[in-house]
Amino acid sequence: MSLSYKIREQQSLYFVSFATVNWIDVFTRREYKDIFVESLQFCIKHKGLEVYAWCLMSNHVHLIIGSTGDKLENILRDLKRYTSKEITKAIEENTRESRREWMLWMFERAGKKNPNNTKYQFWQQTNHPVELSSNAMLKQRLAYLHQNPIVAGWVDEPEHYLYSSARDYTGVKGLVEVVVIE
Repeated sequence: MSLSYKIREQQSLYFVSFATVNWIDVFTRREYKDIFVESLQFCIKHKGLEVYAWCLMSNHVHLIIGSTGDKLENILRDLKRYTSKEITKAIEENTRESRREWMLWMFERAGKKNPNNTKYQFWQQTNHPVELSSNAMLKQRLAYLHQNPIVAGWVDEPEHYLYSSARDYTGVKGLVEVVVIE
């Protein structure tokens, strides 16, 4: 049986992951990461997104999410659309970005392969939603998500990484409003 990546139950929690096209390491600068964080916060405040855990890596993001408002697939679509436009704009305007021309060329190249794009494609189209149907599965994904910065060699402890919900799970307020899983 093949694993089908679809959001079927809107009231369930989902683990989702999505990456930049060609796994380009975009999130190496704080300004790009902050655009993603601000968009996530907007979706929480205005679209009913509930974030239970998150971790932004250099080229991908992991989220454990639910919704009390819009459909999850619509929220993810809007989040990816907005961040795609804003981050590529920030890259275009950033004269200190040494990889600017190369990244924009890669995004444009990917965009030409997809008729839905007007110019660039920033994110891969998949989200790989996995319904978290058991407490064991939820805890496994939560641990995996928070361990990413350690595995990458960036920090020694999960809560030391700023762009993650691991801080919230140690009682320290993080960058994004998180519903902590007890």
